[in-house]
This record gives sequence, structure tokens and C-alpha cells, in this order.
Amino acid sequence: MENIKSKDWYLTNFKTIEGSINGESKTPFHELRRKAIEKFEEVDFPTAKDEDWKYTSISEILKYKFESAETIKVSKEEINKHLIPGLKVNLVVVINGNFSKELSHIHKQADGVRIDSFKNLRKSDPDLIMEHFGKHAQIDNGFVALNTAFANDGIVISVPDNAAIEDYVHILNLTGNGTSNVLSQPRNLVIIGKNSAVKVIESYHSISDTESLVNVVNEVSLGENSHFGLYKLQKECNRSFHINRTQAHQSKGSEFTHFSITLGGSIVRNDTNIVLDGENCTGNLFGLYLTEGTQHVDNHTLIDHAKPHCRSNEMYKGVLNDKSRGVFNGKVFVREDAQKTNAYQSNKAILLTADCKVDTKPQLEIYADDVKCSHGAAIGQLDEEAVFYLRSRGIGEELARKVLIRAFANDIFETLTSAELHDHLNHLVYDKLK
Repeated sequence: MENIKSKDWYLTNFKTIEGSINGESKTPFHELRRKAIEKFEEVDFPTAKDEDWKYTSISEILKYKFESAETIKVSKEEINKHLIPGLKVNLVVVINGNFSKELSHIHKQADGVRIDSFKNLRKSDPDLIMEHFGKHAQIDNGFVALNTAFANDGIVISVPDNAAIEDYVHILNLTGNGTSNVLSQPRNLVIIGKNSAVKVIESYHSISDTESLVNVVNEVSLGENSHFGLYKLQKECNRSFHINRTQAHQSKGSEFTHFSITLGGSIVRNDTNIVLDGENCTGNLFGLYLTEGTQHVDNHTLIDHAKPHCRSNEMYKGVLNDKSRGVFNGKVFVREDAQKTNAYQSNKAILLTADCKVDTKPQLEIYADDVKCSHGAAIGQLDEEAVFYLRSRGIGEELARKVLIRAFANDIFETLTSAELHDHLNHLVYDKLK
């Protein structure tokens, strides 16, 4: 019954928006949005009956009538407190799903490189948008359908062949207005040409502590021999809800590296899917989540080895406290033609109380016979002997436990090449443990 009410709310909102966009309603872009809302009526929001959502109930999310909100005035002080000290970036600010040109600071780029809003490029280069919008992120649940149907703004990063964006692109997402339940639905496209490189930091923060829903979809297309790093930091308030779908398609010789750090949110769902669709591709997925109270964090990953001679490396770790819950479902799929695949997957979690809980489901589905694949999962408590050893060296029990937790989490950060980003994330972990 709750799902039906929520569905009617969003269907009514779509009709209201459709009636106000005048000539745009006849464009090919809007036709895709219309098909998405039709798909939304068909697939609805996921329930525990759906295998991929069996451990995550969204009933709490469906209690609210979330509404799209305009960009609100945000001070530079608010922006500055979410920046990474010492790191030079192209700053792109998104408020309630809308690009803020006034607060963004994008350096002059090489010819052909574009860092712009989804909304702007829909008007100035509709062919680029139509070539990539909805081509990789399959509409398989109500959240992806909703984002596609209401797609209005977000960020597009387009890099031609043989080019690079030297500094990180920091997409700073701020959500809330203090008065209503905000629905933020950024739609981000990253299109990287042959022999090109881009590094993006995608961070999420709350402006107010009212309940909000961030429902974001990222579509990433990597050209041959390109390199893309995506570093996602979610640090929203504990009354917020966060749903993220990142879908990447890799061409021959490309490398995709994704870090997911989850520190905030009431219910958080991260779906990270990559298709290694060319020989000699590399896919790296790393994740860390720290939970407390009644937080619920669900990480779902899919690594699709579609071609031979590819490598994937996956490591997710969790530290859970109080009555929080973590979910990890990682699937490595090796197709029949994907010989000489080398895939490694690891999931580990530490439970700090008897009331927290983890559900872990590592999966290998292999149809090729000349592969090297392994996976493993471990869930436990802090090593009391290690705690005792540190205490015997004059370290207090509380600090000893924090030291061990930071050491456990630090494995995720070891491959970071930026000292500034590494130190920032380590500092956030330390703050979370206070």
C-alpha cells in the first residue's frame, strides 16, 4: 500500500513538470524521460521480495513525500568546510541536484575538454547527451527509473582523445533547505576518449538535518587505453537517504578505479557496476563504510568480465557500531569468451557490538575455463590480544581500539596517489571514531 502511495506521488509530480516545459515536451530527450516514467509504473520501488534488495527495506524512505527543490543561497564558508585541504581541484558545486555556476570554479581546460552542467549541454549539445544518456544505466528498479524520468541537471565531463584533466574535478553535492523534504536527483555523464585521463571526487553533504533523498545516477564511458578514477565520499546527516547507481563501460586497455567511502546517512544503497568490454582492461573497486546508531549501508557491486585478458581487484571493508547494519553483495561475472581473466574479491567487517549485523554475499559466476578467480569474506570482532598488547605499552583501551580500527581501514587508502586525499579521508575516519 505504501509503495502505491509513493508511486502516485511521483507520477503526479511528473505530469505537473511535463505540463510546464512547453516545447521541450516534444524533444527526443523528453521522450526518453517519458519512457522512463512508463517503466517506473512497471517496475516500482524494490521490496524485500527482490533478490538484490532482500536485506534492505526502503519502507522508511517511502514514508516521505520528497520534492525537487531549487538551488538555495549557500555561503562560501559552507563550501570551504567541505573542501580537501591543500588539494588543487576544479570545483563543481551542485545544490539540491542543480549546478551552481556562481559557487563553482573550473580552470581553463585544453581544447575539446568540457566540464559543464547536464542542463546546459542539453541545450548547447543535445547530440552528445542523446548519445550517452540512458545507454549504460539499465532501468531495473524504481530509483533508476525515477532519476531518468526526472533528469534535469547534473554534471557532464567530456574529454576528447589524447587529453587529460590535470587536476581533480571535485563535484561537491549539497542537499537540503531546512524547510521541506528535498529530492535531489543529479544525472552525471563522464565520457572519456582514447588515451585520456580524468580523476573525479564526488562528495555528498547535508545543508540541513531534515530528511532528504539523494537519488543519483552516474554513467561512465571509457575509451581505449583511458584511465578514470572516481572517489566517492558520502558524509550526509543521519536523517538523510542516499541511493547511488554508478555504471561504467570500459573499452580495450582502459582502467577504472572506484573508491566508495560511506560515513553518513540513515539508509544508503550503493550500486557500482562495471563492464570490462575490451581486452586488457583493469577494474578496481574499493569501499569502506563506518556505521553507528541504526544506520543501514548496502553495497552492491557487479564486475562483468566480457572480454579476455582482463583483471579486476575488489576490496570492501566495514566497521559497525551500536545497532547498525551493513550489507555487501559482490558479483564477479566471467563470460564464456573471457579467457585469461584474473579476478580477486575480498570483503571484511568488524562488529564492535553484539547488536550490529552484517550480511555478506560474495559471488563468482564463471563460464570460462582458463581463469584465476578468488573471493573471500570475514566478519569478526577486534583482536583482543592486539588490544591487550597496545594497552601493555601504556596506551589506553579506547585509543588502542581506535588505532586498530584505523589500521584495518587504512588498507582501502593504500593505493591513493594523492597525499592530500589520503590524509583527508584518514582524518574523516578518525573523526567518525571519536
